[in-house]
Amino acid sequence: MEYITLNNGIKMPAVGFGVFQIDDKEECVRVVLDAIESGYRLIDTAQSYGNEEAVGEAIKKTSLPREELFITTKVWISNYGYENTKKSVEESLRKMQLDYLDLVLLHQPFKDYHSAYKALIDLYQEGKIKAIGVSNFYPDRLVDLCLDTKVIPAVNQVEVNPFHQQNKALEYNNKYGVQLEAWAPFAEGKNGIFTNEVLSEIGKKYNKSNGQVILRWLIQRGIVPLAKTVRKERMLENIDVFDFVLSQADMQKIAAMNKDTSSFFSHYDPAVVEMICGLKR
Repeated sequence: MEYITLNNGIKMPAVGFGVFQIDDKEECVRVVLDAIESGYRLIDTAQSYGNEEAVGEAIKKTSLPREELFITTKVWISNYGYENTKKSVEESLRKMQLDYLDLVLLHQPFKDYHSAYKALIDLYQEGKIKAIGVSNFYPDRLVDLCLDTKVIPAVNQVEVNPFHQQNKALEYNNKYGVQLEAWAPFAEGKNGIFTNEVLSEIGKKYNKSNGQVILRWLIQRGIVPLAKTVRKERMLENIDVFDFVLSQADMQKIAAMNKDTSSFFSHYDPAVVEMICGLKR
């Protein structure tokens, strides 16, 4: 596993494993254990995923020392506000049976995220969190937060894939020293991404799959990808991305695929904001 260094000096794995929509507890425990056995060290969950306890069970069952794992969770909007955020993180620690979390993110850039972030700062200074950050903060919201805090987010997790390349987000995250992390790097299979001719042609040159090409493209852009699968053979494939380097010409071919459009929804859409803020998790 390769590592990157966050803005506070903490080392984070260069690729991670996400557990979004793995709802069944037994399956989630099995999947996380398989991911760890496959070589993953970064496990990404969230309060809203409803599987923090399962992730904790898997961590408890693995023979790896705790310090070799990098565990991330995210605070949901309904837990924003200074006191609520602190309580919710303590609850996440209890559910996962952990003494500390490696990274905690604010899941969405809506409602009272400033107070919630201040709570994360205090938990960080208390040593209960090794690094703090945000998720889905587009450049305007990220800059707003960075200009109002003495602790710059270590990570910003947003949707990044060949159809939604987030060039502006990467520019501003780099400007403020925030590590960009990619959710849905495969766009959840939308738009024929796994059979895309451009990606397939590139993959043939390196004897790699479309998925491996995408992950390598993200790594070379300085972005940490979070790949999700419940199949161990796919886990092994997705982590096997450190033995080749895409040429500049291939990087440019993928860059030309950009549509600057989310495969899911836009956080700038007022109706989407209403929908997200109305979710209770």
